[in-house]
Amino acid sequence: METSAYGASLAGGAFDFSSFIKQPQTLLRLFSWLFSIVVFATIVSEGYINESSGKDTKCIFNQSDSACSYGLSIGVLAFLACVIFIILDAYFPQISNAKERKYIVLGDLVFSGAWTFLWFVCFCLLANQWSKTENTGGIPADAARAVVAFSFFSIATWALLTVFAFKRYRQGVDSIDTGYTDPVSDHTSTYPSAYPGAQQSYQQSPFSTTSSGEGGYQPPAY
Repeated sequence: METSAYGASLAGGAFDFSSFIKQPQTLLRLFSWLFSIVVFATIVSEGYINESSGKDTKCIFNQSDSACSYGLSIGVLAFLACVIFIILDAYFPQISNAKERKYIVLGDLVFSGAWTFLWFVCFCLLANQWSKTENTGGIPADAARAVVAFSFFSIATWALLTVFAFKRYRQGVDSIDTGYTDPVSDHTSTYPSAYPGAQQSYQQSPFSTTSSGEGGYQPPAY
């Protein structure tokens, strides 16, 4: 049986926070989490301004409310996903079921790939709308540029997370192909006896009698 599946050791080891936080995948998730906060927090705080002739607020990106709404939605969902996947990464080595590991890795792979594409769309949309913004008076230009920049940075981090998830998925497939057996579903493995010195085979009793009656009662001789 292999000692690992899907890029992590089997269940039973103690959680090491210092090693976990230094893993490249964990660092990428933390950066992605931070970038998402910058994007949606900036849009919430400075992404909308009041028109000079009315009380309605308009998006700073060419007054396109859909652009701000899209960036806000992608940022919030990315923030929540990073928190969930960080928790799953910490709990992952404690999972001994290969199927559960497979579902987690596949979920990570699909979500990371999808969010790489969605962040690319977000960057293109916001950059395009910002380039079309003519009247920048009263608009916090630094905030708009920060949203565009961190949307671009998010593309890189989520793309790298997709690569790591794909590698972990391939490791899982290779380990199963080379003989990994799920300990939960393995009913053929032998279990050691609870008593190390116990004999595994039945032995005949030393007090058994023979068919000729030699083992019968013998009166004592005086």
